[in-house]
Amino acid sequence: MAFSRSAPRVVAALWVIVFFMPCHCSAANYIYSYWLLDHPGGSSRYRLTVSVTSSLFEYYLSKNHYLPLSEFAKFVTPNALKPIAEDLWSIYENEEDFANGVLMILHQIPYEESNTKYPIETIVENKGDCDTFSCLAASIMKAGGLEVVLLYYEAESHMNVGVHLQQTPQDARSDIYSYSYQGKKYYVAECTGGKWQEGWRVGECPEEFEGASVTIITLETCEQQSPGEVSSSYTSLVSSSISLALSSTFMMQGQGVTISGSISPLRSYKNVTVYFRLGSSWNSVETLVTDANGSYSYVWRPSSGGIYYVRASWSGDSEYAGADSSTCRLIVIPVYWLILAIVAVVIISVTLVRVLLTRQARLVAEVESSL
Repeated sequence: MAFSRSAPRVVAALWVIVFFMPCHCSAANYIYSYWLLDHPGGSSRYRLTVSVTSSLFEYYLSKNHYLPLSEFAKFVTPNALKPIAEDLWSIYENEEDFANGVLMILHQIPYEESNTKYPIETIVENKGDCDTFSCLAASIMKAGGLEVVLLYYEAESHMNVGVHLQQTPQDARSDIYSYSYQGKKYYVAECTGGKWQEGWRVGECPEEFEGASVTIITLETCEQQSPGEVSSSYTSLVSSSISLALSSTFMMQGQGVTISGSISPLRSYKNVTVYFRLGSSWNSVETLVTDANGSYSYVWRPSSGGIYYVRASWSGDSEYAGADSSTCRLIVIPVYWLILAIVAVVIISVTLVRVLLTRQARLVAEVESSL
């Protein structure tokens, strides 16, 4: 392919345009639907639609995924999945049916060997294996108020969930299996397997794990808060949008920048999360609440210099899918750059003065020698 001499200039011009462009377009949501029965073996069907914003997915994608078994509970994120739990409770009347409803969802996600992921990643990527499924199931169950633990079978390299119920499971089709921990029974909930209508139910256990030695992982150290949530509904979620504007895209460290925007259609008193990225990881700046007009505003003072990427997100509700704003660039000049600039100016000024004085002295000497 011939390469024009003007091509480098064009590439450079495009790079400059991209670098100094203040905002980039937002990405679309991830939307999946799951079927549920009113009861294991029941006849009434419900279709649950779940929507995840790109910002929430990328937040978990950038988190640490290399945790030892002693910290494995941190992969459980109940707060991010509360809307799913709330919708499940709207059709189920007891803990067993609720837990079996969670398993119906898991049995619709394709199985594929993978590294451990956070539940939001499993939903978005629509695949996972025993440990990722178990973390997702435990997150929804815990969000719904159930007492749960993770059950790890080291010899078999397998994981599933233990669920504490007030009574022995009534819908198990085989012998009922459980493990006792601190005076409570936790019934086995197997998260792998397809055929969601006939899949594993609480209390049932795959034959290869019957009586196997297990390590019980409690969830006291699971994630205590999340920057956002999924949106969930039994009806189709309506699209929404959220805007974001920065009062400045170039500032000195220590100064404040006003972040503002609004949700459309107008949504009053809804949570908005402002995210920033400095490097490879996304972090939340603050969670705000929209006013009566669906608007939000916040003054942010970045703690360090650098090139920041900022965006806003709202999680949605039972009517509207959540949305992300465009991503805006904010350049924050570090204080030490200012100091270096001042020092450089002083050095250059002193050098210029010395050069001028030296030149003047030479001229005077030349004049005197010519007389």
